[in-house]
Amino acid sequence: MFGIDAIDLVIILVLAVVMFGPEKLPQYSRKAARVFVYLRDIANNAKNTIGTELGPEYANLELKDLNPKTFIAKQLQNEVALIDEAKKELKEAEEMLKSGANDATSAVKDKSAIAEPAETALELVGPKHSPFDPEAT
Repeated sequence: MFGIDAIDLVIILVLAVVMFGPEKLPQYSRKAARVFVYLRDIANNAKNTIGTELGPEYANLELKDLNPKTFIAKQLQNEVALIDEAKKELKEAEEMLKSGANDATSAVKDKSAIAEPAETALELVGPKHSPFDPEAT
């Protein structure tokens, strides 16, 4: 708790007994507890006020997130997650396109073996150029 070892806590208690005496120690410990509760309430109220002023997108904001480094890191992680989702969707679309292209090429190969030669098909359609009419305006 608060980075204090058991030995440090014992030393603080011994110093408190020596400085304040056994008569006043309970009174000062109650006052210290009230101060800690008051400070905790102030911190919670400040956190709630900041949360309501920033809006719903920052509803899960922690006080440690107000550190610029952690705030930026958290926002970047959110953006990276969105980019990863987009990459996943693009890979799925790529796989679908590749399978569709493979199906199309196999279908074309199957049909090309059956199809007529290209020259005969053009001859059936007609001349390559439209006829020239010298009397046209």
